[in-house]
Amino acid sequence: MSDLSVQKDNWRNTILAGLANYIDAGSIVAGSVALALWKEIYGLTDTFIGLIGAFSANAISAGIGAFIGGRLCDRFGRKTIYQYDMLFYAFGMLFLVFAMAPWMIIVGFLLVGLAVGADIPASWSLIAEEAPDNRRGAHSGVAQVLWYLGPVVVLSAAYFLEPFGITGVRWLFAHLAILALLLTLLRARMKESRRWKDVQEHEENKVNWLELFSPKYLGSMVFLIAMYGLWNLWAGYNGFFTPYLIEQNNLPKWAATVLPASYFGVGILSILTIFMTLSDKVDQRTLFGISAIMHVGGMALLAIFGFKLEIVIAHIVIMGIAGGFGAQSFFQLWSAEMFPTAVRSTAQGVTFAVVRIGLGIWSLAVPALASADFSTLAWILTGFLVASGIVGYIWAPSNQGKSLEQLEAERQGA
Repeated sequence: MSDLSVQKDNWRNTILAGLANYIDAGSIVAGSVALALWKEIYGLTDTFIGLIGAFSANAISAGIGAFIGGRLCDRFGRKTIYQYDMLFYAFGMLFLVFAMAPWMIIVGFLLVGLAVGADIPASWSLIAEEAPDNRRGAHSGVAQVLWYLGPVVVLSAAYFLEPFGITGVRWLFAHLAILALLLTLLRARMKESRRWKDVQEHEENKVNWLELFSPKYLGSMVFLIAMYGLWNLWAGYNGFFTPYLIEQNNLPKWAATVLPASYFGVGILSILTIFMTLSDKVDQRTLFGISAIMHVGGMALLAIFGFKLEIVIAHIVIMGIAGGFGAQSFFQLWSAEMFPTAVRSTAQGVTFAVVRIGLGIWSLAVPALASADFSTLAWILTGFLVASGIVGYIWAPSNQGKSLEQLEAERQGA
């Protein structure tokens, strides 16, 4: 096979694996669009809305799915997980498409979250393991572009479907279910990760997953959980609750879909022009640090000036640019680089699980906090971003250009 054919195959596999991100983010944002309608139709309380957020694809169920899926992925292969979990996703999505009672919403998000959670470590591991060593950041960036594309498509569609009310929301969920089924068919032709197969063929490369809790790897997991987990407390609020808060704060009707979609649109441009272009070439700590400063400044705007239209617009532009080359993009990249192939997906599953379950617990409090005093919520979120930025900047690795085997040899030598 020629080099050009290999490159095309690698990019194709990256896109097919990364489409799980589109489906993950799409389900989160479709749920956020539905919140205000569900509240009106079923008379939901802030507590119940917090419960939806906690058990949605955004939080606890995704964390549990990642924990289970990550371990199975290392034992039975990346392809085994990512080929079939989308069927489970489509089944769960049917509960949301046909939801006629609050319990169906909870069950639907629980099943959807389990599926997307299981897919994340499988797809992220495959992308890192199959990407060229000098373009691992660029390939990881494709998955992030797809993560941001999901909300852009869903929110843009929601703007035009708004006159149809809850029926329009059902169509949003239906398109995600159909895409999951199509993705199952397309992934059937994908090959297993060559690095994972090599581990299975050579006994000396195998690692007991319990070693993740040894000093050699535990520090890396704590770093990733702190850096990404603190940032994700803001991101979870942003992705799931922003349209709801725009509705509750009486901003123009169009703002509930157009403004969040604009955030993700700006983020896509940032990933393409900054993260995918520079992450394999320049010092990653510097990139992360710039993003962290922008995140803090953008959130502080809301804390100081309140939930006003012009402030929300400025906030969205700043946060969109910063998000493209910030914590989530680097979490995907670093969580693949910091662990050996034998336990890579397990490590990603554990760290992702802790982060998403923590977000689920936090989500229980967000609606009540926002209703009582948004300024307090905004300052708390700003504090989370400050802490994430400090942790990320101090302990950020710089792995650009190195092979996964070289990084593991350096770790063993240390």
